[in-house]
Amino acid sequence: MSRILARSRGLLLPLLLIAGWEWLSRQDAAGAYAFVPLSAIGSALIELLANGELLVNLWASLARTSTGLALGIFFGVLLGVLMALSTLANRLIGPLFHSIRQVPMLGWIPLIAMWFGNGEFSKVLIVSLAAFYPMVLNTYQGFSHVEQRYREVGQVLVLGRWQRLRHVLLPAALPSIATGVLHALAFAWVTAVGSELFLSSGAGLGNLMMNAEAGSRMEVIVLSVLCIGLCGYLMTLLFTLLSRHLLRWRNIR
Repeated sequence: MSRILARSRGLLLPLLLIAGWEWLSRQDAAGAYAFVPLSAIGSALIELLANGELLVNLWASLARTSTGLALGIFFGVLLGVLMALSTLANRLIGPLFHSIRQVPMLGWIPLIAMWFGNGEFSKVLIVSLAAFYPMVLNTYQGFSHVEQRYREVGQVLVLGRWQRLRHVLLPAALPSIATGVLHALAFAWVTAVGSELFLSSGAGLGNLMMNAEAGSRMEVIVLSVLCIGLCGYLMTLLFTLLSRHLLRWRNIR
C-alpha cells in the first residue's frame, strides 16, 4: 500500500492544477474564456476525433517531428564525432558551427521559407537543425572527455582505430549522446509546432491551433497543447527506457 501511495505522489500536482483550472473557469465570463471548462475540452476531443481532424493533424506533426529528429540525430552524431576525433576538422568547422548555432531557430524560418518555400521540406529542415545542434555538442563532449583509463585499455589491447572507436570511445560517450537526444527531442517539438505556425500550409497541430485561434475556440487550442505535451512525454519516456537498457552496463561496472 505504501508503495502505491509513493508512486501516486507524482499525480498530486497535476490533479491540483486540473482542479485549479476548473475552479478558475467557473469564476466569470473572462475566466471561462481564458480557462475553458474541462467539459468543453472533452466535447472538443470527441468532436475532433469523430471528424478525424485531430488524428490527421496529430499524425502530421508527429511524422514531421520524428523525421526531423532522426535526421538531426544522425548528422549531429556524425559531425560531433568528426570534430572530437579530428583536430583539423574541429578548427575548420568549430568556429562556423558555434557562430551559426547562436541564431535562434525561429529566426531561420523566414530565410528557409524564402529558399525552399513553405512546404514539408522546409518544416522538416527546421526541425532537423533544431535537433542537430544539441547532438553535435553532446556528441563532441562525450567523445572528447572519455576517461584516460578507457583509452589506456584500448592501447593495452592493441586495438585498431575502428575497434577503439566501437569498443572504447562509443560506449564511453553514449551517456552524453543520450542526453543530447533528450535535448534534441524537446527542441524538435518546439520548432515543429513553430514551423507550422509560421509556415501555415498543410496539416499539423500548429495549423489546428491557428485555425482555432481565428475561430475563438480556446478549447481546441488547449486540446492541441495537451496533445503536444503528451506526445513529447511519451517519446521522452520511450527513449529513457531505451537508454537505460543500452546503458545498463554502467550499473555493473
